Formats: sequence, structure tokens, C-alpha cells
Amino acid sequence: MMGPTRRLGALVTAAMLLLLAACAGLPTTGPVNPGIAPGEEPPPPDFFYIPEGPQPGASPEEIVRGFVEAGTGPSDNWATARLFLSTSLAETWDPTAGVTVDDRGDRAYAEPAATEVSLTVQADATLNDTGAYETGASGVTTLEFHLAQRDDGEWRITEAPDGIVLGADQFPNVYGEYSLMYFDPTWTYLVPDVRWFPTINAATWIANALVGGEPSPWLAEAVSTAIPESVTLSRPSVPVSGGVADVDLSRSALGLEQDGLDRIYTQLQASLLATGVTEVRLTADSTPLAAEPVPVRSTRVSTSPLVLTAEGFGFLSGDDLTPIEGLSAAMTQVDAAAAQVAPDRDAAAVSTTGGEVVRVDAAGDVLIVDDRAGLIDPSIDPRGYVWSVPREDPSGLIATGADGVAVTVADAFPESTEIAALAVSRDGTRVAAVLSANGRLGIQVAGIVRDTDGVPVRLADPFSLGSVSGAGLSLAWLDDTTVAALTRSGTDVTLVEQAVGGPGASVAAPSGTVSVAGANSDATVRLRSDDGLLFVRRSTNWEQTAADILVLATQQGSPS
Repeated sequence: MMGPTRRLGALVTAAMLLLLAACAGLPTTGPVNPGIAPGEEPPPPDFFYIPEGPQPGASPEEIVRGFVEAGTGPSDNWATARLFLSTSLAETWDPTAGVTVDDRGDRAYAEPAATEVSLTVQADATLNDTGAYETGASGVTTLEFHLAQRDDGEWRITEAPDGIVLGADQFPNVYGEYSLMYFDPTWTYLVPDVRWFPTINAATWIANALVGGEPSPWLAEAVSTAIPESVTLSRPSVPVSGGVADVDLSRSALGLEQDGLDRIYTQLQASLLATGVTEVRLTADSTPLAAEPVPVRSTRVSTSPLVLTAEGFGFLSGDDLTPIEGLSAAMTQVDAAAAQVAPDRDAAAVSTTGGEVVRVDAAGDVLIVDDRAGLIDPSIDPRGYVWSVPREDPSGLIATGADGVAVTVADAFPESTEIAALAVSRDGTRVAAVLSANGRLGIQVAGIVRDTDGVPVRLADPFSLGSVSGAGLSLAWLDDTTVAALTRSGTDVTLVEQAVGGPGASVAAPSGTVSVAGANSDATVRLRSDDGLLFVRRSTNWEQTAADILVLATQQGSPS
């Protein structure tokens, strides 16, 4: 996140506050308050915290406690929190430097001296100054506060660390999940970079991060942006009315080519969509700019499961199996144990029961691309490269093109000793994996760096999404921002749904589950058991929908 002057210095906070008062009935007297005027937007969150300011006669510890709780109130650049600070500190304290997310019940306050208070917290997650989320990043942290007594006898904080602390129960009501949208290097797909910003004035936070910031370090080399460094925001705020966001760029935007403006418009519109924005009005130093969204390829897949049964390979609907033209016939030539189908459904990466990885294409050709021992299930990217790697050698990752030429993908998971599962994202910019490193099993994601011909040459430094327990079984992208991993401990199987840049959740999977496939959201995840049963989630339960499934395949998109 950027500094408070750039981010919020000129913001006007517009929010409807829902006040919950215990034991209070509905008012029958008082003034009539007007509702939302036509064209105005209601506030995005259900309610806002309204923290209290310092109370008269509060002790040093009470002042620090109140200051920490006031982190829940980002209105007017955390104006309430600044009331707990001395005049000089209130001008320099930067709440946007980061967020520590903890369990409020585990906080420990201590007063080592009359003018000092320390707070020990156990971080479940952190946000850095760009809004990037990291699970369990800092462990136990002790925050030191120094205070002084004013002439009127009231205590105020004179030294405090930048950033705020929020309880895990408070965090989702103060911060929201938003995706900054970038392009893949071919300008074909939009690629999300998940960040967390205060829900108040979220459009302003997003626009500042997209126009004035950069992609996350692990993703930066794998994506492109149409916004040149010379283009900034001419004003820091982005007003929104009637679903229209007014984004005023610097005067340098007047010299951009039309395709560049259209791509900037596309990035902004897609990034702001989660705030209720349906249209972006672009200007450059108040001069209107004509722009329209460019076409991008969808990463949505068929909602019907793609399976292999004794009857063949295709999409299952009830008892009917719809084959894929060309590819289904070609699949009869291999004894498949796992399969992933390319976006155009013209090829598949297949793991055979004999342990080889082969490429099967709709023309009927079957090409052995990897016959090393101990290979895990392969993945295929939008450019037709089949990715394969031995379980015991994560650094041995290779990608084989349609021409049969294999390239070594350099810098693949350098700290890991074993890889249980791997999947390339549907846009071809990221790869996720379940890996063992330093004796711990976890999910990592890395950007795919390609040369000008689209050949994957190396992986960027991997980013840890969090630890998992047990042994890794399977991994799939559920959508563009979420991966699902299956793990097993004894006879218990767990499905871990992990946001790429956010928190994760774990649920018990049916006994014997061995593979997972995503569709277009986490609600449409499907599981296959070792005895061929197919399950889909219905609310909090798993419902069996089919039997005798030999392979549950994953899809990398749909034909455009």
C-alpha cells in the first residue's frame, strides 16, 4: 500500500453506518433521514466498525488497547486511531504500512515501565504495504508503545509501530478481497493478482495500486500491463456514482495509442468490478479519453464433469456421455490414469497406468513426452506445452511442446525435496504445486517466465500459500484465484481450498478420494474416489452423482 498522503489525503468518505445498539427498540420519533439518491451507490460492506476515541482518565494500557481497536476504523485515514497519538506522531504514523491478523484472545499486554506498554500478538496472517496477503508470515511479534502525559493529565502515545492489528473476526469486515487485473504476455487473458484493501473507498485503493503500483513479485515477470510508468493518477481519489468510476490519468496518457488506452480501460474496469463499478470514465488531466474494453479469452470451463468410463471419454450428463470430437477417439489408444485437456480440446496431457506421460491430440497422434520413473500427473498449458516432473525431483520440471521438443524449466522449486501434484493455471501464467520443503508439506505458486516465442524458460521465486498436513494426492485450479489440494492422513482425506493471495479452508472429503477437478467456482468442485465414485458438493455435504468413473479429467478452458 502507498503512503497515507498519496492514498487518502484527498478522499471524501461516503458510507452508511449500521449502528447495532443492544436492547434498543425501533425509533418512533426523530428526524426523517433521506435514502440513497438516484444514481448513488450504497456502501459495499454490510456494516462498519465505529471505534471509540480515547476516554478521559484512561491509563496507558487502556490508551494502547483503544488505539489497537481503533484500527478497525479506516474512515478519514484512520482519524479515530490518530486521536490516541501525540500531535507529532499523528502526522507521521502510517496505518497502511501493513496489517497483522491475529486471534484477539491470544493478545498479551504488559507495562514494563510507567511510560511503556508492549503488546504480544500471534500472527495468523499479514498484509504488506501493497495489500498482499501472506499466511502465518511473522509468528509471534511484540509491539512496543511509548506514551507521555499531556498537560491536562491525559496519556497519549508518542511512539508506535506503523500498521494496524486486526482480529481474524474483524479483518473481513474492514478489508475486502480484490483482484488487480493484468494481461498475460500475449494480451489474450486477464490474470488476477489478489490484494486486500479497506472496503471504504475501495475503488480508490484499487486504482492507485494498479496505476501506481506493480504486480506481486512472484507474478511480475509472468504478466504484462498496458499502463506505462509515465502514466499516473492525476488525482488520488476515484469517485464512483451510478456504477461509473471517474479515473483521471496524468497528461502523459494523451499520447498513448488507442490499443494501449483500450487495454488500460480493460484492466481498470475488470479490477474495479468487485466494487460495483460497471463502467470507467477515463480522462487525462480532465480531458476525456475515448476507450472501450478489448476482447479477452475466458477461462471458464464446461460445468459437466469430463470423465473416462468403460464407454469412452467425454462430458458426463446423467447417464449420457458426450464425446469430444477427435480427442475422445484418440484417448482409446492409451490406458489413462489421469488426464488434463487443453483449452481448445485439441490435445490432452495424459498419465498412463504404466507411469509414462503422453500427449494425445485430436488428430489421433500419441506422443510419449516423458518416461522417467516416478512421474506425477501432468498438466497442459494454453500454448500446448505438457508439463511433467518426477515426484522425487521437483527441480527436474520439463515442458514439452506439440513438436515433441522438451525444455527444462529452470529454477523450479529450488528449496523443495518432493512434489506431490502440479497444475498450470488456465491462463498459462502461473503454476501451483503441493511440495515438501524442510520436512513440511505446503502449497506453492510461481510465475511462469517465457521467452518471446512463448517457451517456458524458468519459474519465478515461488510464493507459499500455506502449509497442509498429511500426504499430497491431487491438485487442481478451481477458478482463476483458487486452488484445491487433496491430502491424506491415514484413512482421512481432506480437501484444502486455498486462495492464491488469501486465506484457505479445509473440509473432510469422502473416504477413499484420490482426485479433484474444478469448474468455475469452489462450489462446483468434484471428487473421484479410488473405487470410481464421483462426488459433487451440495451445501456442506458430498453427494454421489456417478459411479464406475475410471478417470476424472481436468479442463484448461473451453474453445473460444
